[in-house]
Amino acid sequence: MANILLAVTGSISAYKAADITSQLTKLGHQVKVLMTPAATAFITPLTLQSLSKQSVLVDLMAEETPDQIQHIDLGKQADLFLVAPASANTIAKLAHGFADNIVTSTALALPTNVKKILAPAMNTKMLEHPATQNNIETLKSYGYQIIPPREALLACGDQGAGALATIEIILTTIQESLT
Repeated sequence: MANILLAVTGSISAYKAADITSQLTKLGHQVKVLMTPAATAFITPLTLQSLSKQSVLVDLMAEETPDQIQHIDLGKQADLFLVAPASANTIAKLAHGFADNIVTSTALALPTNVKKILAPAMNTKMLEHPATQNNIETLKSYGYQIIPPREALLACGDQGAGALATIEIILTTIQESLT
């Protein structure tokens, strides 16, 4: 099975990373979870550690093994890099090469053969903003596959596009990407 890096960002949909982690693990994949600091406001690293059976990385500067540089070595071991949910902030950082946290630093250091999937989740207005749309197009040009968000009643009370794709769609996209 595959070595999957699951990057969780600061979106209300971050709680769904628990289900994604659980389902991928049940399918036999090794799941290593990376979180932005903002993601930890929505779901704890301990939850994802319990489901993945691996330590969760949040702090870019906390090196677990002195002879390795985590954000470099993670990419060397990965078959697939999944950002779910992908906030507007992280999408912008990825599109412009920012490397200020474990998620963005790892993404920037990924070898070209690692498959990259992004599942945006945010408010409709944020999603539809030209800057976000341009950033998504830029990421496509970098080889990211985008799983479109779905239309739903969002956490903010707005109705529209921006809800994280269903877990089933995310899992299907991963399986198709790996085969």
